[in-house]
Amino acid sequence: MSESLRYGWTTGACATAATAAACHGLWCGVFPDPIRIELPRGRTPEFGLAFTETTPGRASAGVVKDAGDDPDVTHGATVVSTVWPAEPGSGVVFHAGPGVGTITKPGLPLPVGEPAINPVPRRLITQAVTAAAEEHDEPADLNVEISVPGGERIAEQTWNPRLGILGGLSILGTTGVVVPYSCSAWIDSIRRGIDVARAVGIDHVAGATGSTSEITARDLYGLPTEALLDMGDFAGAVLKYLRRHPVPRLTLAGGFAKLSKLAAGHLDLHSKRSQVDRGFLADLARESGADEALAHAITEGNTALRALELAQDANIPLGDVVASRARDTALQVLDGAPVAVDVLAINRSGTIVGRAGP
Repeated sequence: MSESLRYGWTTGACATAATAAACHGLWCGVFPDPIRIELPRGRTPEFGLAFTETTPGRASAGVVKDAGDDPDVTHGATVVSTVWPAEPGSGVVFHAGPGVGTITKPGLPLPVGEPAINPVPRRLITQAVTAAAEEHDEPADLNVEISVPGGERIAEQTWNPRLGILGGLSILGTTGVVVPYSCSAWIDSIRRGIDVARAVGIDHVAGATGSTSEITARDLYGLPTEALLDMGDFAGAVLKYLRRHPVPRLTLAGGFAKLSKLAAGHLDLHSKRSQVDRGFLADLARESGADEALAHAITEGNTALRALELAQDANIPLGDVVASRARDTALQVLDGAPVAVDVLAINRSGTIVGRAGP
């Protein structure tokens, strides 16, 4: 058996550690290495420093992000904090350095124009500045610039451009800890995507399981980028958040196999957490006029795609039936929320093979 997966640290935790070290470098000329910080839930990890620098009136320190065993695109990136005195009474003033994004659209937890340093990292950084200021008998009025060398390139692999965070990465984290293979970051991005769509007045959003289905929905309806939710396998996250924060119209677009899982009532469409039920597909085919020979062939087939091909050859509208049942599941989760739902089932080439709803 393999060992337990190793936890890592968020960019927010790394930025906090780098800032704490930079404060000491600014006020006493010595950078503690490793630097210990305090995180929520009582954690007090230590971080080694990968970079230090002092210039007249300024100090910088950098920490390499270790995401543990989580497949995080920011793993190995260096998070750098540069500090210098601010106007008396200003407190901590945050700046986006190279590789850190800026908020350009409403609907996110920060105002437009602010550096993309999320509220919890801001609080942790402010606490670190305050503690260091007390230790060195200095005012806690400080400019803090967070940068990530290469962050603009890394951000192209994230949802930041779609969310209106331009110029680089977000400094994230609510606990400071990266849980290996956590779904929380993806789900949080789905929620922020819905928030942005609502804030800019989008009345039709699309949740897609992948890029092909997203492109199909986008082109079919002429949707803007802000309307596209990278739903992935988290259909339940989209539906549950829209139940509380409705948008007038939702299109669910996905591969036939993924949507067959939603049709069967699964809200998490990942292969590790739900499977295509060929018996269920055979039952749907029967309801649509398939004979027992076809139903048996579907049950014995090896994939959902094969089931679809068999049904299409027999002029059985299995794609439409799956889309309709998937829509039924979505409406059940929405539980009366004012959201009109349509569903597009897509094959691998982007062709619509099933459709239901307005």
